Amino acid sequence: MTLDAIIFMSIAVGAVAFLYSSVGHAGASGYIAVMSLAELEPKVIKPTALMLNILVATIATWQFARKGHFSWHLFWPFAVLAVPMAFVGGYFDLSTTAFKVIVGMVLILSAIRLITHSSDDSEATPPALSVAIPTGAGLGLLSGLTGTGGGIFLTPLLLMMRWANAKPAAAVSALFILANSIAGLMGNFSSTRQFPAFAVPLAIVAVCGGLAGSYFGSHRFPHTTINRLLAAVLLIAGAKLLLSAAA
Repeated sequence: MTLDAIIFMSIAVGAVAFLYSSVGHAGASGYIAVMSLAELEPKVIKPTALMLNILVATIATWQFARKGHFSWHLFWPFAVLAVPMAFVGGYFDLSTTAFKVIVGMVLILSAIRLITHSSDDSEATPPALSVAIPTGAGLGLLSGLTGTGGGIFLTPLLLMMRWANAKPAAAVSALFILANSIAGLMGNFSSTRQFPAFAVPLAIVAVCGGLAGSYFGSHRFPHTTINRLLAAVLLIAGAKLLLSAAA
């Protein structure tokens, strides 16, 4: 990989970390979008995205927890099977075509979620254990396979099903992302026994972007424009992956 490519990705990853953390997310779908546009291979994209997710999700988890938005009662039923299933998903590598189709759809759905996000704080009721536990298991497996932390699936699900309001959903999703990303990365490393060297500079800029984004986000940084810009990037990258898979 050329120095110019690393510099470009570092700038883009820093921007993604800043933008996502300002709205309470870790940014895996954004990192995947950046690396997909750079035409990196799936076996490189997945562990790098998971590592960056861990760093930024740690910051987001701390920010939301210290403000009292986290609910252990809501979190653990989703996480109890999600974490081991994320390890399983991280162990396996999808074929290039399957990766492009699944991740392309994830990116587009993430974009739609950003565009249609609502801050409605009407009364919410957590799901029954018989629903939350298997749902978490499925999300964990999908997060490990695709190199995301699962928050892009969990957050909209919590909101659409009225299982949580916006801030508790973000707080629970942040720790859900962190736990699944750690498990997924461990599973991936146990399978490949290698880690991309170029991920180090990306990690540095992701931490800087995550810290800055979390700070501005906690001071009511306006989210509407950011969500639309992120959605545009994700739509472009997702469409690119789906078109290349169909070619």
